[in-house]
Amino acid sequence: MTDLLPAGSAAHLGAATSAAVNSEEISTLTWASAPTWAFAGAAMVLALMAPALWNGFPLIFPDTGGYLLRPIEGDLAMGRSALYGLFLYLGIPLSFWPNALLQSALTAWLIVLTMRTHGFSGKPWLSLGIVVMLTVCTSLPWFAGQLMPDIFFFCAVLALNMLVFRSAQLATWERYALAAVIVVTIPSHMAAAGMCIGLVAALWLLTRFKSFAACLPSPRLRLAGIAVAASIAMAPVSNFAITGTFAFTPGGSSFLFGRLLEDGIVGRYLNKRCPDPALQICSYYRDLPREADDWLWGNDTAFYKLGGPDGFAGEQSAIIRATLMRYPGMHLTSAASAALEQFVTFKTEVSTHDNDPTIGAFKDNVPRLLPPLMSAEQQNDGIDAGMLNWLHVPVAALTIAGVGVALIFRRRLSVAPELTALCLTVVLALAANAAICGIFSHPVDRYQSRLVPLAPLAIALLVARHRREPPALSR
Repeated sequence: MTDLLPAGSAAHLGAATSAAVNSEEISTLTWASAPTWAFAGAAMVLALMAPALWNGFPLIFPDTGGYLLRPIEGDLAMGRSALYGLFLYLGIPLSFWPNALLQSALTAWLIVLTMRTHGFSGKPWLSLGIVVMLTVCTSLPWFAGQLMPDIFFFCAVLALNMLVFRSAQLATWERYALAAVIVVTIPSHMAAAGMCIGLVAALWLLTRFKSFAACLPSPRLRLAGIAVAASIAMAPVSNFAITGTFAFTPGGSSFLFGRLLEDGIVGRYLNKRCPDPALQICSYYRDLPREADDWLWGNDTAFYKLGGPDGFAGEQSAIIRATLMRYPGMHLTSAASAALEQFVTFKTEVSTHDNDPTIGAFKDNVPRLLPPLMSAEQQNDGIDAGMLNWLHVPVAALTIAGVGVALIFRRRLSVAPELTALCLTVVLALAANAAICGIFSHPVDRYQSRLVPLAPLAIALLVARHRREPPALSR
């Protein structure tokens, strides 16, 4: 939270940060601004926590209980990070409010740091105004105050952008802090691995083209690449430290199988193979569900009768390979369709009627927190996500389009190189996330809505720069 109180940072860092902060910023960040920044910083965090505070309890999701159980039960479960589970477990004594507070504070700090590295230091009211705008107009506070790792996707993209394109504007400790954000993100949710790898790889490739690179600040990909690699290595290490099992969080192939089932590829294959005593799934193939969630999470499904992610893993992988060989065209078209659908599927979701798995985990393991959990607005139909989406969806759609326009017409609009880089990072992150989640799982609003607040943030900085029209930042 140091950047929420930049006066203290400037006073204590002094010459140590002179290489990272320009003279205009140093003159702006004085002790006299400390009270203003303290108020603005606290207001930003409270704004991001507003939905959780109004709810009366940090927001939950059906998956929250699965994360919480990992350090308690000491084992791995499909799609449930042990590291994020430990983070939740440490928040039990104070009813998980520290978790919501830390997530909100991290989000606010990254927004302020992004603004500072784009020439908006010493702007506490502008920073607060942008955070309030994101709170009202986007899904951001609904993830910041939720007991889920989704908020780290937003944070990781901002961290990667600054490490690659604004590293010269950062103090050494800030660069390492941003790297730490990335290192924590992937072990907390394995889908972030594909997004981060895809983003860094795409940035490396695009900056090889001189005509495009000329519109961007000089990229520094080394630390970002190291952070992503370390984060991937951290996943099995953290799982081993918490559960005693050295492995990545399981479930990747199971989620893919669910999407292939939903797209009809598995059904086509089984219709030709079954009955076949070599395939256990043939005993159930006529009654298989049509939706991936009903296959993966439904009560008493064939998936779990066949052994779940462990017992069915071998046959599941064999069927995936066989369908790839037999129906490559169908795979390509369904994958492309899933990625495109995921890109435009971004409604804000607030779970109100299907939280039984999490409620059960609370009842069995932290029963003293069950009364405040059940008295929260979320468990009493006090939240209408449909009303939120009357605003959130058009804001997301218009700002994503706006970011695309800013990239395409960057010369005509005189978009600064560092803002071009931010817009490019946002578009690539949205595309990479849509491809990873859409293809390897299946399109779900929540997967994309956790990233779309990046677009309104980028547009806000474009508008602020246009209104101020300062000298271009050094490249």
